[in-house]
Amino acid sequence: MATLLRKIGLIRLHDRDTEDPKHHQGSLKGTKGNQKNNTNKHCQTANETNILSTPEIKARKLDQLGKDKPSGKDKDKQGKDAKEKQQTGGGGSKATSASSIPPLAPHRQHCTQVRTRRLMKELQEIRRLGDNFITVELVEDNLYDWNVKLHQVDKDSALWQDMKETSTEFILLNVTFPDNFPFSPPFMRVLTPRLENGYVLDGGAICMELLTPRGWSSAYTVEAVMRQFAASLVKGQGRICRKAGKSKKAFSRKEAEATFKSLVKTHEKYGWVSPPVSDG
Repeated sequence: MATLLRKIGLIRLHDRDTEDPKHHQGSLKGTKGNQKNNTNKHCQTANETNILSTPEIKARKLDQLGKDKPSGKDKDKQGKDAKEKQQTGGGGSKATSASSIPPLAPHRQHCTQVRTRRLMKELQEIRRLGDNFITVELVEDNLYDWNVKLHQVDKDSALWQDMKETSTEFILLNVTFPDNFPFSPPFMRVLTPRLENGYVLDGGAICMELLTPRGWSSAYTVEAVMRQFAASLVKGQGRICRKAGKSKKAFSRKEAEATFKSLVKTHEKYGWVSPPVSDG
């Protein structure tokens, strides 16, 4: 048995020794070449991986990504711009019109407050009068637009007699107060009845120096102006118009304003002859 085993072992050794050594070396070289190629491929891949994963390349990639993507501030800015476009897109004209409207100047606001306080005070004082000389009604509850009823003139005058004969209880006037009242005069005109003479002109305009910027004083009250007007009517021999057709024609504000501007220019050129401011 032992002899048999030895013989088998010898046969194997003989077969291995009788193999072509070139074939054996070639197979070895092929194996080594494959291993080398595999190793080179692996090394190249490893090197490429190592090169691409260096900190500098990563930093560059991050910088490029950062440039491509907007920063947080840019995002906020873009968001604000989008909101402003949305707000101004639908109501751009409204925003423009609102911004074009100038705020009320402090000086003008102060003048308005002064005018309001002054007129409230004068209105209270007129209502306290016990002689029924004048009464006041606000036009459409507007404090700056008054209808004033003059109930009394000189009882010895022709005008008073006309009032009695025509059953005219009062002379109605309209008084409007500008924004800078009492530093500028009010505009006053006669409404009814239609008067002749007495310094009452076309449209119901009143020719009185104290109603002009030159003759006006902020110390004048509405009551004082009305008393001056009543005296001027009598002095100028004012009468109620009784002519057919003409007596029923109403005075016009537009005509009154034009007449008043014309007479002011005339008197500024030639001076005020009558009635003087001192009359009362």
